[in-house]
Amino acid sequence: MGPVAERQKLPPWLKVKLPTGPNVARLKEASRSRGLSTVCEEARCPNLAECWGGGTATFMVMGDTCTRGCRFCSVATAARPSLPDQQEPTKLALTLKEMAVEYAVLTTVCRDDMPDQGASHLAACIREVKKTCPGMKLEMLLQDFRGDTKLLETVLEAGADVIAHNVECVERLTDKVRDAKAGYRQSLDILAHVKKYLPKTPTKSSIMLGLGETEGELVQSFKDLRSVGVDILTLGQYLRPTGSRHHLMVEQFVHPDDFNRYGEIAKQHGFKYVASGPFVRSSYRAAELFIKGYLAHAS
Repeated sequence: MGPVAERQKLPPWLKVKLPTGPNVARLKEASRSRGLSTVCEEARCPNLAECWGGGTATFMVMGDTCTRGCRFCSVATAARPSLPDQQEPTKLALTLKEMAVEYAVLTTVCRDDMPDQGASHLAACIREVKKTCPGMKLEMLLQDFRGDTKLLETVLEAGADVIAHNVECVERLTDKVRDAKAGYRQSLDILAHVKKYLPKTPTKSSIMLGLGETEGELVQSFKDLRSVGVDILTLGQYLRPTGSRHHLMVEQFVHPDDFNRYGEIAKQHGFKYVASGPFVRSSYRAAELFIKGYLAHAS
């Protein structure tokens, strides 16, 4: 299918109202009061009310500017962003405690400009959150550290309950979709090292659909992710950031029935859990509910 026209209207299954209400307002204030950024808000995620109301939240740490320029991501880019706030670990932990969430996801911009690419800062955030909120489950959605496994291990040793890293798309589309510093095989190597280093820790990855992938390529990605031990997979629709000409056009709005079918195919490849749907994102309430139960059963 050819590129979707820039002004093409969203199909009916992608039209939802943005979340509002007193509970959403309260949680927004809790994060903003300390200058923190939730991915839930920055991405205007339609699942925000469901997640926050059910006790989950996702924070982006190390600032709001990335050193990479992936063509699917709306985060600002710069060669040398401001240094991370050294008080961020404490602010983050206190905010999550106030929000009283049961499951939190920390994700991060890439900081190729820093000597350790921010690994020590991420580790500090994880340790402080685990100390302040000992009953909360914490997922770390990592960057690739340009393949440096020693930096990766710095973060792994901090004790997150779940480690995630996204391949983002099928292999053929990687050069088109992701920054040149990233790579499909590099991401697989990172996921493989996580499972080797922490074999009992659940691992997770995510793929965006609608970028021009074929079903055969998608199935190959399922096989690739299972070959490195990935336990949990999320599949969601790519949507171009509003008003942007830099970001990729949507090639196809995948129908919910096809998402269901792809989800079933993925399960047949042995993932412990698959969340697949137009609104599914890397951090997704349904997947996190499964992970909580899985961790409780494993402990």
